[in-house]
Formats: sequence, C-alpha cells, structure tokens
Amino acid sequence: MKAITITQESEPIQLVDIDKPSVSGDTCLVKLTASALNRRDQWIREGMYPGIQFGTVLGSDGCGLVEKGPADWMDKEVIINPNVDWGNDPEVHSSTYSVLGMPTNGTLAEYIAIPAHRLQEKPAHLSDEEAAALPLAALTAFRATIKKGRSKAGKRVLVTGAGGGVSQFAIAFALASGADVYVTSGSDSKIEKVKEMGVIGGFNYKNESWEKEASKLGGFDTIVDSAGGNQLNNYLKIVKPAGRIIMYGSTTGHPEKVDVFRLFWSQAQIMGSTMGSDDEFVEMLEWINKYQIKPTLDQVYELDDYLKAFDRFNAPDHFGKIVLRF
Repeated sequence: MKAITITQESEPIQLVDIDKPSVSGDTCLVKLTASALNRRDQWIREGMYPGIQFGTVLGSDGCGLVEKGPADWMDKEVIINPNVDWGNDPEVHSSTYSVLGMPTNGTLAEYIAIPAHRLQEKPAHLSDEEAAALPLAALTAFRATIKKGRSKAGKRVLVTGAGGGVSQFAIAFALASGADVYVTSGSDSKIEKVKEMGVIGGFNYKNESWEKEASKLGGFDTIVDSAGGNQLNNYLKIVKPAGRIIMYGSTTGHPEKVDVFRLFWSQAQIMGSTMGSDDEFVEMLEWINKYQIKPTLDQVYELDDYLKAFDRFNAPDHFGKIVLRF
C-alpha cells in the first residue's frame, strides 16, 4: 500500500510503498478514503516535533471503511479517534499518552490497523473528506471551548486566529452553544468569511491597538487561543473579571513577560488544554450530529499531490482544513 512516512531524505516526507497491515482479534483493518493534515504533521516534516521516529506513517485524522475486524464493525463507514492511551483521568492524559501518527503509524496511508475501540461511526451528514477533517482539530476545539471554556448562551467568546483548523471548530462549537462569538485574525478577508458563519465581529491583531477596540465591548467571558506569545497580556486586558483564557497552543512562542498584577486583580483564569479524553471525543461527535456542524475545507488533494497539500499549510490565505483523498 501507499503511505506517507517521515524520512531522513532532503525532503523528509515521502510517499512510499509498504506492506498492508494484517489484523486479528478486536483490531480492524480500515481502508482509508480521506485523511486531513494538522500542524503537527508539518512540524514533524520540519523536524520541530519531539521524539520523531523515522519510518513512521504520519497523520492523525482519517475516515474510511472497515474491511476486516469484529462482525459488528464490518463494512461500516468510520472515523478514527487519534488518542493513544489517554488514561482514566478525564482531567489530564496519562504519562504514556501520544497521538496517532507519531510514534504510532497514522492515517496518511491507504490502510490502517486500528483497535475497534478507536472507531466511531462517520456522521451521516458529512462527506468522507469533511469527516476526515474532524478528529484532532474538532476534539481539541471542543475541550477548549465547551468543556474548559464553558461557552454557552449569554456568554461572549473570543476565538483567536480565525481560519486555522482548530479555530474554525472552536467558532462552530461556540456558535452552537448560543454564545456571542468574536474572532481575531491577521486577515480582514478571513474575518469577513467567519462572519458568514454567524460570528458577530472581529479584530485584526496586526493593528497595534486592536485590544482597545475589543475592550469597548465590555470584555470576554472566554478567550480561546493558540498563539500565546506577547498577545497574552492583551487577552488579560480584555477578559472579563473571573473570565477564562484557554490556551491550546503557542505558535508565536513564549510571552516576554506576563502582567501578573492584572491577572490576579481580575481573578482571571489561564488554563491549558490539549486534545481531549475518549469520552469527550464521543461527546464532540454528538454535538457535530446534533447541530449538523460541517467543517470548512480549504482544499482537497489527491494522494500523489501530498507535497502540494503540505506546502499549502504555509500559504497566508490558507483557510480551513487541508484534506488528502485516497
């Protein structure tokens, strides 16, 4: 079968031929029909991810058809929960936790062997390409926005970095919860696009005084952020007293300093979040089905065009999920 693996070649990701996995017992052989890319895949390509093991099949998101396995899963259309050994504590993952696609072989392949307990039925209202976009990004967004951010009707929520894979789901879940949703972005056109989803307004963070404009609203109950960096102090200026700042990434690095006085005086909470438990994966899918949420797809590529798909990640106008179709 064809698979995309990480190598030590000058171009680290390569489409190679490897043996199709065999299965037995409660393990299923899933013929993948689509797989979505995530930022971690690009970081692995750039050698910026911890514990890289060469020869590993990349990819955390996948949708496909069960070809072999337990009778109750045969011929079902499924998506894959990318958690590996979350553990028993719903608040935090175990010390041995990892995510499918490094170091465990992932979904950027024509087939994957996966335990049956990692499978969930594909939402019927989604295409294979749309369903493949869900697992990692939607789970991360659901935990950050709904479980930790407590987004609900009557609350004002700010989602930063509109246009990214996780942020689009954070917007969708916040809107489904009934909250008033705003965004930040470095692109005015992306702000206009998310307004079509139901977002009330947005702020271009390239404007040095964007937080002053945002503060005129009276503050945010929840801020869902992946950027980190020096913007953290701006968030502390615009979060409501006792509000929550949920951080699931740090794409701009560490803040040079933190306004600790503003933090404790406002009674604000800064909370870390990453991925989500297996129970939250199921709950996330219930929301996807109940509210008929559909992901925004930036582009869909054929497997042979995998390098174009990866390169698209770095395009400034990238908006939504990038999917490979098998």
